[in-house]
Amino acid sequence: MEFGITFPSYIRAYHDAKMAEDCGFTHAWFYDSQMCYSDVYASMALAAEHTRHLKIGPLVAILGNRIAPVTAHSIATINELAPGRVILGVGTGFTGRNVMGMPPAKLKTMRDHIEVIRNLLAGGEATYREGNRERAIKFLHPNAGYINVADPIPIHMASNGPKALEMVGQLADGWVTIGLNGEYISNSIKQIKKAAEGVGRKLDSVYTTNLTSGCVLRPGESMTSPRVLRQIGPSAILLLHTNWDPKQMKIGPFAPPEIAPLAKRYFEDHIMKMKTPLEKRYQEMHLGHLAFLRDGEAKYITDELVKISTLTGPPGEIIDRIHMLEDAGITNIALNVCGTDGRDMIREFGNEIICKI
Repeated sequence: MEFGITFPSYIRAYHDAKMAEDCGFTHAWFYDSQMCYSDVYASMALAAEHTRHLKIGPLVAILGNRIAPVTAHSIATINELAPGRVILGVGTGFTGRNVMGMPPAKLKTMRDHIEVIRNLLAGGEATYREGNRERAIKFLHPNAGYINVADPIPIHMASNGPKALEMVGQLADGWVTIGLNGEYISNSIKQIKKAAEGVGRKLDSVYTTNLTSGCVLRPGESMTSPRVLRQIGPSAILLLHTNWDPKQMKIGPFAPPEIAPLAKRYFEDHIMKMKTPLEKRYQEMHLGHLAFLRDGEAKYITDELVKISTLTGPPGEIIDRIHMLEDAGITNIALNVCGTDGRDMIREFGNEIICKI
């Protein structure tokens, strides 16, 4: 099992990235959400410069927010700073789109962008389309020290729905997911492999990154102790954020049955009582996203929600759950840093978990 530390991109995250490298973490991942955090590529550039072995990538770059040649150029620039240590995670967008009141990018957009990006990162020519115009494009100075396309950059795709999982198998080098349900993970990996076979690709294994969070409980602490909530609360509440359907103004389709009553209460008693006008409520919905709990949110975080959404518990229990996830097919546990200080989590997991697995 490999372990990543995942940052709501902040420009000084390189301090924590270096510490994570020293504590046994293998990856540093950065969120791409332009209305919430620092620029993802600037944050990754500093992390690349201040680490030596850590693999670095966006989790995930939102395709559609930038044109495909810009995404390819940006990640190839990071690859010049950290040759062979770069992964391009891509997705349709959650906060990166929703916080502007926009829906996720369409899967067709994903496919078109991935095809352009892959060709450019291979040092070749790509077909770029804008409106009715179609042109051949390529990097003009790939060997002049501006970018690095000599060292391969794998493309990992975030997905959950059946059609998106098919696209992972058809186009991507790895899969990014959320949720700690082993059966869902193993079944999804089977779907990805089947889709790969359908287009003549053979995937003996699927590099799978699981985005979660966690806290190693100290003696006497509960799942909802103040320190624990500071460390994992913004990650746990995300499961309720994602269940809001802003278009239909009702609970969305992704609430696990175990927390459906809690999601309903959060929707009715919290979301629907926000003071922001409905036409702008997407802004308030994502205030504090994966960084801090808003006033009134802590009461919705239950032991069950923490258990379902994070790796929180005594060290032995966390290690057992990680082994279960590994058996299901997870390759990389990506632990979210809430806010701009992940040192407690890095230290805890380095000393209590990573070095014992």
